[in-house]
Amino acid sequence: MSKRNREHLSLGDALKDFFGQGKLKRGMDQMNVRDTWNKIMGQAIAGYTEDIRLESGTLYVRLTSSVLREELSYGKQKIISMLNEELGTEMIKKLVLR
Repeated sequence: MSKRNREHLSLGDALKDFFGQGKLKRGMDQMNVRDTWNKIMGQAIAGYTEDIRLESGTLYVRLTSSVLREELSYGKQKIISMLNEELGTEMIKKLVLR
């Protein structure tokens, strides 16, 4: 019989390790960013949002309204700060509105 590793790991720590790996972490980050965008920006702006993607620290947001896109472009840095604060980490470095 082989010896088992007797080191105990809590379920919470095991889940953090599992979700913190590769593609799964990126997927979870995508979901968190989408949820945070909708929460911070509200239902009015979320209604005009078609797609949200996070790639290498850049958040790409596709909007259906050119007027809204122009208005939001004036407050990009504030939007980035609010999203990062809500996420609890400096995940977003740049915001691209399309």
